[in-house]
Amino acid sequence: MDESGGSGQPRSGTDEATERHGEQRASSAPAAGATRSGPERPEHPTGPTPPTAAPGTSEASPSPDRPHDPTDSARGAATHSDPSSGAEDGAEVPGASPDQAEAPAGSGSPDEAGPSAQDAPHGPSDGAHPHPEPEHPRTLAHSGTGTGTGKAQPPRRGREPGGGLLMGRPFGVPVYVAPSWFLVAALITWVFGGQLDRVLPELGALRYLVSLFFAVAFYASVLVHELAHTVAALRFKLPVRRIQLQFFGGVSEIEKEAETPGREFVLSFVGPLLSLVLSGLFYLAMLAVEPGTVPGVLLAGLMISNLIVAAFNLLPGLPLDGGRMLRAVVWKITGRPMSGTIAAAWVGRALAVSVLIGLPLLTQSGALGATQDHVGGMDTVTDALLAAILAAIIWTGAGNSLRMARLREHLPELRARSLTRRAVPVETSTPLSEALRRANEAGARALVVVDADGEPLSLVREAAIVGVPEHRRPWVAVSGLAQDLTDGMRVSAELAGEALLDTLRATPATEYLVVEDSGEIYGVLSAADVERAFVKAMARPS
Repeated sequence: MDESGGSGQPRSGTDEATERHGEQRASSAPAAGATRSGPERPEHPTGPTPPTAAPGTSEASPSPDRPHDPTDSARGAATHSDPSSGAEDGAEVPGASPDQAEAPAGSGSPDEAGPSAQDAPHGPSDGAHPHPEPEHPRTLAHSGTGTGTGKAQPPRRGREPGGGLLMGRPFGVPVYVAPSWFLVAALITWVFGGQLDRVLPELGALRYLVSLFFAVAFYASVLVHELAHTVAALRFKLPVRRIQLQFFGGVSEIEKEAETPGREFVLSFVGPLLSLVLSGLFYLAMLAVEPGTVPGVLLAGLMISNLIVAAFNLLPGLPLDGGRMLRAVVWKITGRPMSGTIAAAWVGRALAVSVLIGLPLLTQSGALGATQDHVGGMDTVTDALLAAILAAIIWTGAGNSLRMARLREHLPELRARSLTRRAVPVETSTPLSEALRRANEAGARALVVVDADGEPLSLVREAAIVGVPEHRRPWVAVSGLAQDLTDGMRVSAELAGEALLDTLRATPATEYLVVEDSGEIYGVLSAADVERAFVKAMARPS
């Protein structure tokens, strides 16, 4: 889950020359395109669909909410979701879009291009720190993060968290109703209305209005379940991106992982606990009304529904709440969060297989309350379809949990200091050719525009350099190819892991100025380098 938008970047200042002399350009080395990749954002399905049978009938079937999408490729932050509210964590790679040059750059001469020091520790612009030789050296003049075939583009602005119709912001967290909810509300209204016809035949067509009220009340109960997770997360100072009510229940997107197994257990348990409390309250209210009346039937249905939600979510397999509780227990015993995730995920997969095979068999045997006379061919198909959907949700959620855990395990390998490119300072009026010559001598791959006092003002965009033909470089000032520095584009050289991704996500850009704690310039960090390192880390086995 959550991306803040970035501001646009100025044009390179060479567009006119590029258009006028397009036919004279020599082809440059292929530009290295940044690959946007990252984990999907996990979510926890919130609980099974309410029973479709009225009290006294036996056709109720649970169904958990669907695991989250991991949406944005790498949106930095973990997402907590669970089948009734759940909690799953995932991190994302910053989604900055690299600039693309308007046209291919001409091949730079040796005196204008500097070798790169990719993926090696970098020092201040004066070159005081040693820089190991890169695996695949590239010159500043010939490298680029764009394709070199289009106009320079500003970084893409991150999407606001959406997901349907905004219903409100309890505790400051947006609550959305997904379009799929209206489908399940109509389904509940139709099926539950048919059951009411047997229990309260005198209602006539009004039974569908009562059924619609039941559908809304049930999802209000699901929202309470999700809010329990949300309040607990906020109490533990874990940011919550949003709550979404959807086809199979609800999802709470908690963007950080609990720091201790005890907090993880509490965070997961509060949802089913609230569902059990609601079930008890509906039971007490049911005792105060006449049985066989509309209030009595509604209260009985809500009691049973919340009991099913609680029981289903307490099953000990990811991505259900019970799976996260099992993960917390194994984490506490072994001291390793990854061990807990692996154990709970495989239990979740076993649970998925059990649901796929066992649910239709239980229905056919009458163990769920249905008699053989009431089980027809269509009911058999419906039960098999429901079992397949639930099994797919649980299996997929368990797999997503494993991927997110592996992601978190490798996040500390992303360090700003080791990914930073060496940079040289240049004044605003410096010709591009002279700046590239200095970069070549210093073995640098980035240019920082500074004022007369040496204070950094802007960063020269790599893609903009690629877009300037070689014969124009002596007449193009570096200031025309630079993006002004904002506070969010200054990052500490000590940042690593999720803290680094969070910082880059807050201000999407293609390059960032890396500084020491003393304020001294350490170098320039490219978002493309971070993404490549992220993909490389994820490819390594745990």
